[in-house]
Amino acid sequence: MAKGDLVERMIGAATLDIQTYEEVEADPTATGQAAAVVAMAAVAAGIGNAGEGLWAAMVSPVWALLAWLVWAGSTYLIGAKLLGGTATWGELLRTLGFAQSPGVLYLLGILPLIGGLVGLILPFWILVAGIIGIRQALDFSTGKAVLTAVLGWLVMVIPAMMIGGAFAFGGR
Repeated sequence: MAKGDLVERMIGAATLDIQTYEEVEADPTATGQAAAVVAMAAVAAGIGNAGEGLWAAMVSPVWALLAWLVWAGSTYLIGAKLLGGTATWGELLRTLGFAQSPGVLYLLGILPLIGGLVGLILPFWILVAGIIGIRQALDFSTGKAVLTAVLGWLVMVIPAMMIGGAFAFGGR
């Protein structure tokens, strides 16, 4: 793998290559690349959700970027501060940003039949990649990484559901 090559790192992250996660964790200059990965996945999600309407297409990219920041922040607080992992927020931003690499396939969401399948598979693929990124960044067990990922995900999703519910309720 070419050290520092964005596409190679994305492929490594998507194929759950541990060495790729170690590389981006240790490379402070990879934060911009991680943001680019999240942006690409966000745009792909927006295009893939275009069939759901203009609002979904516009909100998907914004949500993806915010979710990345919140998930990295919450996993940092949970993993490093509560569970004794050894990572910085930047290391988690990078590993969790690259964990979004499979998200470029959200673009396939515009295809009939395949789009629904993509929407079902990708979140789990990204979650597994995120767990690997968390484990490698925080330097602890897979069990602690799963716990950190799930708790961090809940910190991210519960407020989003409340906001979504408020919008849905307000629209009635």
